[in-house]
Amino acid sequence: MPKKQKINILWITKDLRTRDSESLYNVMQEELPFIAVYVFDSEFFAQTQFGSRKIGKYRAKFLLESVENLKQNLAKQKIPFLVKYSKTEDVLKDISEEFEVVKIFCQEEWTKEETELHTKIRSVVPAAIWEKSYSQFLVHPLFVFKTLDKIPMLFTAFRQKIEKNLLIRPEFESKDLIYNKSEIHFKSDAISLKSIGFEDFETDERTAFPFSGGENEALKRLHHYFSETQNLSQYKQTRNGLVGIDYSSKFSAWLSDGSISAVTIYHEIKKYEEEFGANDSTYWLIFELLWRDFFRYVSLQYKDLIFSKSGINHQKYFVENNKTLIQKWKDGETDSDFVNANMLELKNTGWMSNRGRQNVASYFCKILKQDWIIGAAYFEEMLIDYDVHSNYGNWMYLAGVGNDNRDRTFNPEKQAEMYDSNQEFIKLWLKQ
Repeated sequence: MPKKQKINILWITKDLRTRDSESLYNVMQEELPFIAVYVFDSEFFAQTQFGSRKIGKYRAKFLLESVENLKQNLAKQKIPFLVKYSKTEDVLKDISEEFEVVKIFCQEEWTKEETELHTKIRSVVPAAIWEKSYSQFLVHPLFVFKTLDKIPMLFTAFRQKIEKNLLIRPEFESKDLIYNKSEIHFKSDAISLKSIGFEDFETDERTAFPFSGGENEALKRLHHYFSETQNLSQYKQTRNGLVGIDYSSKFSAWLSDGSISAVTIYHEIKKYEEEFGANDSTYWLIFELLWRDFFRYVSLQYKDLIFSKSGINHQKYFVENNKTLIQKWKDGETDSDFVNANMLELKNTGWMSNRGRQNVASYFCKILKQDWIIGAAYFEEMLIDYDVHSNYGNWMYLAGVGNDNRDRTFNPEKQAEMYDSNQEFIKLWLKQ
């Protein structure tokens, strides 16, 4: 029996980019040939929880666009790319039956479903060495845990200590590396929205997020928001907006699937400040990237407690489970026009402003007194920019079982007066 050819695998998950890709950079330094692999995991697309799918049509479409764009960008670097719709462990097993897989390069994960998948892959490719990178952070764990023994409960304490001697790594020079090793041939699947279980749909013209997935779109948006319009210089003043595409950066969807890295955004902010000047707004976008990191570090520290009803605080949390009230909340049929407008925006577009998210989550937990886990699961299905760490971190926070010792309740009517005083947003979504 002939010896199997030795290869490496670049397993792509939530790092759908060629610029500043640590795993891509590292695998390109190896002598062995490799194949890049992305799997639309059939088990994941079939899953439901608390009456919600694990992924809805809006994020699914965005993900398809992101993978297609990655395919084009990898082709420019002559990198072989396999895209499949199957169980991830089956795809890796098929490759290992034909080749001797020496190393698997991928992004490190620590939340429940991701670690379970890593375990399944280890069982089918047991001899492979794993090379994992923490490329989803702005501030690398080596820096954070040199500065902090453990992650503080409050963001302010985290931020102040981290900012004191802030060190952000340079970008990995990965996007211009050309693959010059032997070609590895595997047949990719033709994947469409329909083939992964969704009907095609038209984008609602009212959406504040009319953007497509992919690294190229992410960089185009960054260029528009920074140098083209200089909107970054007003970000702090406009970030609580509700209508239109430019009240906030809208980077979150591309960040969530790794089409752009937080490190790239940080360095582009620094270049912007050199050209156009630094102010509270340019700092505030870095502040928001640190919030994103904070929730990642919270989940890294507390692991599966972020999915527990009593949260990381082990708080007693008494709730009803009123299916009628939950459905009315989802359908935008509550007693609050402001909540309804935001929920209809989410239902029809897969997007909601940060201000809206805080209000509808607070309303769900504190006014309707429903289980925050159910609300979080609905957001997981619906949001284009769903991110496990930020989603569950924010829902815990607003339910009073997370990183907020104030346990606040938002008053949606007062919030509407402050942020939608002329009712432009409410009229946009509640007009007959």
